[in-house]
Amino acid sequence: MKKTLVAFFSASGVTARAARAIAEATGADLFEIAPAEHYTAADLDWTNKRSRSSLEMEDEARRPAIADAVVDMDAYDTVFLGFPIWWYVEPRIVDTFLEAYDFAGKTVIPFATSGSSGIGGAERRMHTVCPAAAWKPGALLNGVDAAAWARHVS
Repeated sequence: MKKTLVAFFSASGVTARAARAIAEATGADLFEIAPAEHYTAADLDWTNKRSRSSLEMEDEARRPAIADAVVDMDAYDTVFLGFPIWWYVEPRIVDTFLEAYDFAGKTVIPFATSGSSGIGGAERRMHTVCPAAAWKPGALLNGVDAAAWARHVS
């Protein structure tokens, strides 16, 4: 039986809202990619070059720890993967998630939220981080009906 997972990282709640709408529209399970160490407002201050998020994004090898693991990832064959765009790409914690599981034979459909950047840079980068996945084109869901989009692409 085919199962779908909506996995997401959300710093402000915007991506979480889209993820919940996608899960409800597709009947998917929901998994939050929550950091083991919660991000504070100071951690997320992108204008501070010494903030935690700035330091993580400065180092492509950085892999922030995730609080929990997906129970039985092998049961899923489709994964919607949501995140905010940081520095034109996905946050490093999303890379942690992609490297934690075997995505061979799984379809991955990215979706993102952003104040100004597109999803293209993140898609290119994630394909190199996780080449085993069967990637479908993703979407930037700002002002888009996330549920309708998910029903269309799944």
